Amino acid sequence: MQRNYDYLIIGAGMAADSAARGIRELDPDGSIGIVGEEVDPPVARPSLSKKLWTDPEFTLDKSWLGTDETGAALHTATRIRSVDRAARTATAEDGDVFGYRRLLLATGGHPKQLDLPADDRVVHFRTMDDYRRLRGLSGEGRHVAVVGGGYIGTELAAALVQNDTRVTFVFPQEFVGGASYPRELAEQLSEEYAARGVQLRPGTRVTSGSADAAGVHLELSDGSTLDVDGVAVGLGIQPAVQLAQDAGLPVEDGVVVDAFGRTEDPDVYAAGDVANWPDPILGRTRVEHVENATDMGTAVGTVMAADATGARAEPYTHTPSFYSDLFDAGYEAVGTLSADLDLVTDWKVPPGTGESAQGVVYYLEGDRLRGVLLWNVWDSTDAARELLAAERGYTADDLVGAIPTD
Repeated sequence: MQRNYDYLIIGAGMAADSAARGIRELDPDGSIGIVGEEVDPPVARPSLSKKLWTDPEFTLDKSWLGTDETGAALHTATRIRSVDRAARTATAEDGDVFGYRRLLLATGGHPKQLDLPADDRVVHFRTMDDYRRLRGLSGEGRHVAVVGGGYIGTELAAALVQNDTRVTFVFPQEFVGGASYPRELAEQLSEEYAARGVQLRPGTRVTSGSADAAGVHLELSDGSTLDVDGVAVGLGIQPAVQLAQDAGLPVEDGVVVDAFGRTEDPDVYAAGDVANWPDPILGRTRVEHVENATDMGTAVGTVMAADATGARAEPYTHTPSFYSDLFDAGYEAVGTLSADLDLVTDWKVPPGTGESAQGVVYYLEGDRLRGVLLWNVWDSTDAARELLAAERGYTADDLVGAIPTD
């Protein structure tokens, strides 16, 4: 069977939903098809590791994005195996063919995998279906191992322990968040996790595992074993670039696009987690966070419609921020957070005082500002962007006090 669309979107995440809405801003009538591997329609992905665990009033039905409001035809649980740019078609694994006038690759990424058994009790966390599985493994004092000390791992460990679950947190750094935060902040965060009941296993990795009727059994790099009811793996994603690569499009840590989201093929675009684009502040980059998925999705969807209708297209110029909530603390950030950079800290409430830390951390490479962390400091991402955008070098004296810590 072949279905033809004016706009075909491969991937059914937040970027796809936003792109469909962007298309509708300029083209109310063009047909839109959205084809996604996941069994569910587009969902507010941050809720899967945040509000669905921590806010009793945020029910599952509030996670759906309502993409059908755009009039797009949704084809879920459908994996595209190839794109033929000459024929302007995309072919699914089941043989169905989708024709297009303009194609958006919003394929996102796939979770990095551990060498563990293919078992329902091992969840490489990414999708709504993964959330359902992890929910079924949690609560009632069940024991879940969370593997990975990055963005998703820290959120899942906090979420699970707040939902009547024994949590063992396995991560390679010395402290929770040690790859991203100043040492004193990472130390305080580790103390907070331990005080909340999380069993910390710092400096360790999972080397292998097995599963049987009794549970999942993990072998750790320090020679110890861990017997649990379930495993939640949060090691980040690999951008899903295979379709683009096989179609002969440039790929370099994502699908390479210009400021309008266009690939070298004028009828093929990319947006969201999979897109590598020239950010006006950060330079060529790829960002795996919700603000970029939604804002870039909308912008590129609008470009697609402009190109189709002859309207003026506008580039995507927004430098995205990202955020996280960890127990009673939270942060917003812009740019690169790496503890390997030179850090300038400006604390209103320093870590280690017995209170939740509050302040701003600046990440420097030489004298160039590469990132800003706003820990329990809110509504200051625009100020962070202004500092990052300045074509100048900075000293510590320049930065302390540059953003209010209140």
